[in-house]
Amino acid sequence: MSRSLLPALLSTLVIAAPAIAAPGFQDTASLDRAVAAFTGRGIGDEGGARSLVDTRLKLAQCPTVSLSWRSEAHDAVVVTCTGPDWRLFVPVRFTPTEPRKTPQAVAAAVPAIKAEAVIKRGDPVTIEAGSPGFSITREGIAAGDAAPGARFLVKIDGGRAPVQAVAVASGRATLPGWSE
Repeated sequence: MSRSLLPALLSTLVIAAPAIAAPGFQDTASLDRAVAAFTGRGIGDEGGARSLVDTRLKLAQCPTVSLSWRSEAHDAVVVTCTGPDWRLFVPVRFTPTEPRKTPQAVAAAVPAIKAEAVIKRGDPVTIEAGSPGFSITREGIAAGDAAPGARFLVKIDGGRAPVQAVAVASGRATLPGWSE
């Protein structure tokens, strides 16, 4: 090897060493491209992801991710990896495509109906989540009031931060993204 190539080779190794030594994390740019391909829209465009996936996420590398809509409303894309196990929700920029058919005068005359809270601040709450063959429950105390379908915080014993939950019924909640 010539002496002129040695410094170039050493500098290349020094630059590449952190990448070689660092544990493999999922490339968030590849997730952005996958979501854009799934939605058929660019980031920031209507029907596309609201923003880039947070580059600070340290997700384990996944050989194959699967993508699906979170709900029929197509308000978020669920990016899932089954080995290693992780899941990510990517909000989608959404504006209704059809204008409301209710005239403004009629809409103003109909008072908004506020759903009554089924969970009140300080109530004991059981958070349930699961699917066929898997379920988990956790007990906690509601940190706020919530009507059915509304999100609220639950303080878990021994937990550092409150957990976000969705009210189902009196004393019952589920995690966002999980159906009852």
